[in-house]
Amino acid sequence: MKKRILSVVGARPNYMKVAPLHRALAAYGERVEHMLVHTGQHYDAELSDIFFEELRLPPPVHFLGVGSGTHAEQTARVMLAFEPVCMELHPDLVVVVGDVNSTLACALTAVKLGIPLAHVEAGLRSFDRTMPEEINRVVTDAVADYLFATEPSAVENLRREGVPQERIFLVGNTMIDSLQSVLPAARAHPIREQLGLLPRSYAVVTLHRPSNVDVAQQLGFLLEALRQLAQWRCVVFPMHPRTRTAVQRFGLEPLLAHENIRVLPPLGYVEFLALVVEADFVMTDSGGIQEECTYVGIPCLTLRTTTERPITCQVGTNLLVPPEPELLSAALELLRSGYRKQGIVPPLWDGHAAERIAQILVQQCL
Repeated sequence: MKKRILSVVGARPNYMKVAPLHRALAAYGERVEHMLVHTGQHYDAELSDIFFEELRLPPPVHFLGVGSGTHAEQTARVMLAFEPVCMELHPDLVVVVGDVNSTLACALTAVKLGIPLAHVEAGLRSFDRTMPEEINRVVTDAVADYLFATEPSAVENLRREGVPQERIFLVGNTMIDSLQSVLPAARAHPIREQLGLLPRSYAVVTLHRPSNVDVAQQLGFLLEALRQLAQWRCVVFPMHPRTRTAVQRFGLEPLLAHENIRVLPPLGYVEFLALVVEADFVMTDSGGIQEECTYVGIPCLTLRTTTERPITCQVGTNLLVPPEPELLSAALELLRSGYRKQGIVPPLWDGHAAERIAQILVQQCL
């Protein structure tokens, strides 16, 4: 009989991590049946359809539709909805990816039902327990049976936390697998021409972390910094729904009224990468964008005090800038003077991480 693997997606970054794994497991189709469950933690029908098409993902066998809410509400709703799915499908293995609430909720549900659990992107640590994602990462890794790491620091973190070496696998980064697969389409996408942007003439900005957008004073300072940047670079700002809501709630729209600030709606994966690959640099508080910038060689300013992806700073193009007025102003002046951080692609970020994971799952975990 075929072994059944159930992979969970809950938010946009999960799609990029699961898509190459789905394709890699297809090579074992005589032995493995791979299914997707979408929790609906973050869901926009139009954007999700684009992502599934761009990444060649099949429709999920279940869409749980849990929606938004507090962390407790969302986690509880995912657990309540995922448990009957597991009892119906009887998977031989559950795969969770990343660090969103769905990751934690489905991990806890699976292990309480006695289902073996694999965590893709295990071991990443910011060491900042005020980040909800850090709690999700730590707890998921504590209950997982098989832990797939993207970089050496993640392996070190897991070993320090007492995870046996035989359960840890350094395999590379499935996000980079997805990026490689769509990079030709991104380079050919017309969005830059549509916006009248010349290569290296603009900066791409994303902001969504609660610590940066949920407090009026902090968000106002960051938008003022964008106005400072707009004096010498066009600013392209695909705005996260959370950030847009905060801007409106705090009455900060006037700070974005500048001819060199282009506020865009959330973009599809290929559209967004099309902007990144020709940008002068990127400013973000995201996790995955740090990795994408390192791979394509675009300088990245990460507006946080810590990063769970230290390899992007150690060998990549990422520069960690605490989001404070003097420090950010100094970083922008450095960029204005012509400084651009150079980097290399980390080991195993070669587009074959999912193939390595699939081989391990089939040969060692099932």
